[in-house]
Amino acid sequence: MTRDVLDRAAAGHRLSDTDAVGLSDWTDLAPLATVAAALRDQGFGNTISYSRKVFIPLTHLCRDVCHYCTFAQPPKRGEAAYMSVDAVLESARLGATAGCTEALFTLGDKPELRYRAASDGLAALGHARTLDYLHEAAGRTFAETGLMPHLNPGLMEADDLRRLRDVSASMGIMLETISDRLSERGGPHFGSPDKLPAARLETIRLAGEAAVPFTSGLLIGIGETRRERIEALLALRTLNERYGHIQEVIVQNFCAKPETRMSSAPEPGLDDHLWTIAVARLIFGPEMSIQAPPNLAKGTLGRLIAAGINDWGGVSPVTPDYVNPEAPWPHLEILGRATEAAGKHLVQRLPIYPTYLREPERWLAPAFRTPVLEAIDSDGYVRGEDWSPGSNQPIPAYATALLSPAAPAITGSIGRVLDMAQAGRSLDEADVLRLFAARGGDLVAVCKAADELRAAVNGDTVSYVVTRNINYTNVCSFKCRFCAFSKGKLAENLRGTPYDLSLDEVERRSCEAWERGATEVCMQGGIHPDYTGETYLDICRAVKAAVPGMHVHAFSPLEVWQGAHTLGMPLAEYLSSLREAGLGTLPGTAAEILDDEVREVLCADKIRTDEWLAVMKAAHRVGLRSTSTIMFGHIERPVHWARHIRRVRDLQQETGGFTEFVPLPFVHMEAPIYLKGMARRGPTFREVLLMHAVPRLALHPHITNIQASWVKLGAEGVALALRAGVNDLGGTLMNETISRAAGASHGQEMSPELMEELIRSCGRTPLQRTTLYDPVSSERRAMSFGAGTLLDVVNTPLRRRGSVAGPERYAARRDSRLDLV
Repeated sequence: MTRDVLDRAAAGHRLSDTDAVGLSDWTDLAPLATVAAALRDQGFGNTISYSRKVFIPLTHLCRDVCHYCTFAQPPKRGEAAYMSVDAVLESARLGATAGCTEALFTLGDKPELRYRAASDGLAALGHARTLDYLHEAAGRTFAETGLMPHLNPGLMEADDLRRLRDVSASMGIMLETISDRLSERGGPHFGSPDKLPAARLETIRLAGEAAVPFTSGLLIGIGETRRERIEALLALRTLNERYGHIQEVIVQNFCAKPETRMSSAPEPGLDDHLWTIAVARLIFGPEMSIQAPPNLAKGTLGRLIAAGINDWGGVSPVTPDYVNPEAPWPHLEILGRATEAAGKHLVQRLPIYPTYLREPERWLAPAFRTPVLEAIDSDGYVRGEDWSPGSNQPIPAYATALLSPAAPAITGSIGRVLDMAQAGRSLDEADVLRLFAARGGDLVAVCKAADELRAAVNGDTVSYVVTRNINYTNVCSFKCRFCAFSKGKLAENLRGTPYDLSLDEVERRSCEAWERGATEVCMQGGIHPDYTGETYLDICRAVKAAVPGMHVHAFSPLEVWQGAHTLGMPLAEYLSSLREAGLGTLPGTAAEILDDEVREVLCADKIRTDEWLAVMKAAHRVGLRSTSTIMFGHIERPVHWARHIRRVRDLQQETGGFTEFVPLPFVHMEAPIYLKGMARRGPTFREVLLMHAVPRLALHPHITNIQASWVKLGAEGVALALRAGVNDLGGTLMNETISRAAGASHGQEMSPELMEELIRSCGRTPLQRTTLYDPVSSERRAMSFGAGTLLDVVNTPLRRRGSVAGPERYAARRDSRLDLV
């Protein structure tokens, strides 16, 4: 073999079978491991995952007699052949209390075909086959404890796989070896019909046909050759390339056990184990999860990582490894420290890997789809915290690391990316994704770098604006699946009373806001089917007539687009009309996620990404500035965040019209898409910190203001966001209905007194600003303090306005959308 094969692997090329087999003659471990580790980093970055599990040995009876196994035992007088369901549930509940998410069912293969005790035990339980009892036990475990079963029952037929798929998140069977000779007399698998390689490969194939996320792997050191190991890996690769269902390949080292026929057999050396791990990584490339059991590593965890693994497999804090009882699991704190020492971050996963969660309709039985979304973060790893935006749950303890003056330990390439960002160099999508992947010390480093940049650009001033939100109607003809605010026939959520404010009420609220020191009214609403572009012009005129000095910050790009097409006007012409009518700036809402892959699910009938950008570009060109936003933490992934930020940055470089970037964490509690079980429960607090810190870095120097939403984060959350690149806290609001309708519980108004008290408590200097970030006049500032109590609002009952502009009319014009640009 030549170095060319390693070079091809390092370049991401698939190794041919011939090239792979040629690796069997390569004895120099170091270059293999170097390439393998680099490939692992391409696919998994700085994360090493594990599954926190409870081990449930449903039965130790087995018809096979593997010569190295102590798990399989013959029937014993006075002992039940199977765990009872009550015993299973007791173990599962212990696991759930300890934070486990996986129930690993391991059992002997078809013991009823060998032992009368097994068939009698099954009969007493009401079943004829072990696999039928497994179906009951796994189903009840999931239903009654929430733990997600992973099933290792041995050989299965197609019907078994399809049936068990309904009660499990994943399944598996170790191929172990491709060598038939190990099943011959004198071999470790002699007398074990279920260990025949062809039979095991057939089960793996059938699992692919059934779309079961599947685990397999090798048991090395039982008499196979290195070539046979490679041939086994190639057989697994062939099946995976056909079905895409093998989510992990385990490389397990044989450990000799007393009182077995192989008690005196030599164990594979560490270098042999590392060689096999590295070769597996080279054969499968960067995307496959390669796993090695940490309890069999014997003090060499760091070297396993260096050889190319990205996963430790299942680790239980409550039950032993019944297959290797002589090798206890490492304590999770020890495992975490060893992983950190190797420059990686330990993350908990579900029994189904994150990649498979991107296609839940394909890979998950219906019963698991919503519980999985409840359990995961945006990367598909276990969420691990109760906090959600808008809730009163405590902020996770890890966030307090931002308060430490100590420099965090960072890993990999993140230091280079941070240096580029602070120097104002443009970050590409991969760079931004690297920042969004930050955990542990890397998370702290990203936030501190963003905070240093904030200090350099904005100083210690934290600004806010005295504003009043006026949502003039909650009737909407669009069907955004996240919205709990809108009401109407086509709204996803029909709770609450529909209203449509009169112009008199809009004027009254504007005047009252001015008397309380406001410099801005922020006005948005649903797309009322009777509204036309003239409606929005009338609203602007009404406010400016009532309060000439009030800045009108109003109308999302969706409302602008809708208004323009109802009047048959190009965007620029309509925006100019709005400006003449008194519009001062536009809010950057309706952006949600600027990626049509997400919008197709989240808000399919709303304006597309290019249309949102077209409105903003036109607005900036006619002299109207705007904010920019992102609404995150629902169905999207970090790659969509990176694309969104790049699109905002690109437009800002062209127009310079965005005043700020505003992350809006998804408030899930009453959102229709969440209530239907189709979305996550908002971002984690780690993701919230990153969504303020990363835009500070990635948008520098083009957008210099990063805003945090106190409505969604609360005072404590905002205080921590101020250490992650934030320099602005948005508006005092006076009235807030959209987040409250979604379930947020942090109030409707934060008075200037409370706002400035919060800012000063963080060691910063408050600045009351205008919409365009100028200091307010002393008169306005004085009026805003000690403001009186708001009068009760009057939500005007519905009335018809005339011209219809519903979704059918909008849809009919979509093909001619360029007429508006």
